[in-house]
Amino acid sequence: MLSEIRKEDNLNEYDPEFIRELFNRMSGSYERVNYITSFGFSLRWRRQFLKSIDKTTEPIKIIDLMTGMGETWVPIRERFPSAELSTLDYSEGMLVHANHKNKKSFSGKVIIHHQDLLKNSLPSDHYDVVLSAFGLKTFNSQQVVRLAEEIKRILKPGGKFSLIEVSSPDNAMLHALYKLHLKHVVPICGKLFLGNPQEYRMLWKYTERFGNSKSAVQQFRNTGLNAEYVSYFGGCATGIQGNKL
Repeated sequence: MLSEIRKEDNLNEYDPEFIRELFNRMSGSYERVNYITSFGFSLRWRRQFLKSIDKTTEPIKIIDLMTGMGETWVPIRERFPSAELSTLDYSEGMLVHANHKNKKSFSGKVIIHHQDLLKNSLPSDHYDVVLSAFGLKTFNSQQVVRLAEEIKRILKPGGKFSLIEVSSPDNAMLHALYKLHLKHVVPICGKLFLGNPQEYRMLWKYTERFGNSKSAVQQFRNTGLNAEYVSYFGGCATGIQGNKL
């Protein structure tokens, strides 16, 4: 049970096993709730964060980290139609849906790695592009450093990366409205779609602690990556984009 995994110390809520179990439990309702409660912005943001990578029909190698159910795959295919798409996630519940999508809509061509991102066997200097959408908030600061190191390791020299995450806006009014939305509206929608409202409240807890991507950008730079901060819709989402030097 999720309650048996949780400890009083908030640091335990960043334990990989806790995160895996949380998303396993939300997997049955996560995609619908995420889309409906964001008023469609999640899909828009998934397209926007790809724009830092130039469109191409070349057969480049792309990996989508923390891929979840594969919600970013369609925008990736639209922008990079000839790319070899690899993905990675360690939530079995999410990957059930990802595998179904792969067979139904991608002819089984997406390469799916069932691994913990921070303990993976991905090849070094291999990918032209590394992407990740809405997984950054579930990492603490030490794990963000490890994430940056792994992105640097698996990218080819000159390779590009882009990450996006739901964030806590700086504007006080927007922050209050967004907090109401994520802390109360999202759990209600989660319950309506057979999710556990307490689990969906965790999304706000992670978002509030995460704040935005500014500190993560500096951690990425400290690893030697060329990284810059990006803000979407008044800071309701923020991201990191750049390249391996």
